[in-house]
Amino acid sequence: MSSPIEPKRVLFVDDERVIADTLAIIFRNQGYVTRAVYSAEQALELMSDWLPDLAIIDVLLPGMNGIDLAIQLKAEYPDCRLSLFSGQALTGDLLELARQNGHSFEILQSLLPQESSLLMSTICFNPN
Repeated sequence: MSSPIEPKRVLFVDDERVIADTLAIIFRNQGYVTRAVYSAEQALELMSDWLPDLAIIDVLLPGMNGIDLAIQLKAEYPDCRLSLFSGQALTGDLLELARQNGHSFEILQSLLPQESSLLMSTICFNPN
């Protein structure tokens, strides 16, 4: 008898709680296991006990920014897929600096709820 396939885990990191929580609900309703946290520091703390298959991270976070978080996660959790997003034009400089230092990240253009199924198929994987 084969064991059931575990649903994929997705972590949302955004200091705007409504965005993080809403995305977590949308993905949960599609069959994913989700968590939402509101800072890079909370993400690091959570990931010591709960490892997602995918982390979707806002670039502009208070304290440690999303790019620095992604760099650290890539080093510590290489099996976790990472995607960054931002609605701010100011993130270009941070992304360019990361690229110059050898780090390249997928940047999501939209996280609108009506585009969530397209987002999920573009990002990764089926929930199971």
